[in-house]
Amino acid sequence: MISSCSPITLEEMDSVKLMNRFDTKYVFSSAKLPSFFESLTSNYKILEISGERSFRYNTLYLDTDNYLFYNQHVTGKLSRHKVRYRTYESTGVTYLEIKKKTNQNRTVKWRIKKNFDSVEHDNEATEFIQKHISQHDNLDLHPVMRNGFTRITIVGVDTHERITIDINIDFHAVNGQSVSLPFIAIVELKSESFACHSPFRSAVLQSGIHPVGFSKYCIGNAMLLDIQRKNILKQRLLLIKKIENEYPKSAVS
Repeated sequence: MISSCSPITLEEMDSVKLMNRFDTKYVFSSAKLPSFFESLTSNYKILEISGERSFRYNTLYLDTDNYLFYNQHVTGKLSRHKVRYRTYESTGVTYLEIKKKTNQNRTVKWRIKKNFDSVEHDNEATEFIQKHISQHDNLDLHPVMRNGFTRITIVGVDTHERITIDINIDFHAVNGQSVSLPFIAIVELKSESFACHSPFRSAVLQSGIHPVGFSKYCIGNAMLLDIQRKNILKQRLLLIKKIENEYPKSAVS
């Protein structure tokens, strides 16, 4: 699919930023990607920058000492947040980003261009965080985990949707622990309406692949740390193990 899809530029993608959207995630073996997307090439265009169609992202997650954001997520709390610095290696640009899951189960994202220095000594970062997470005063945030992955982004030709395909995923805790998941693909459908007609959604359902809640931040913490409420993520961790066991060993570099 990477080579056969028509390209779309970053500027052309501005019309489908979808900073306020519904997200649906699918997790399956990355070995299935070539055959799975082969039938979808006429329905989507692929992001291309300077001749490249896959891009490396690096993320630094912030949380409190008692892992407020992690606990909000694993307990299923709506109106929850994530705070992160994300670097887009293709452009060298870093954003401070806040993601909120609303009570209507929509995802809203805000971001500003900002390199990580120290939240405690950066007034702009502090004001930005307080503006969008106003229900928690004086949040004492610090880095807790780094995450890297390679992303491919496709955009619907006739549908207002974006699909991100994340592979080559790794996690690094501040204590030095790390883990890599070369066998996993995390695919996320982003659309204005949950009920939108999507060739991708139809294809995954026909393949017997069903949506699954899957937070890279929470999974990374659960795999790296002896953290509270880890048992809530047991089914997700078993899914990862199942995919790893079924993955062709010859495909692991």
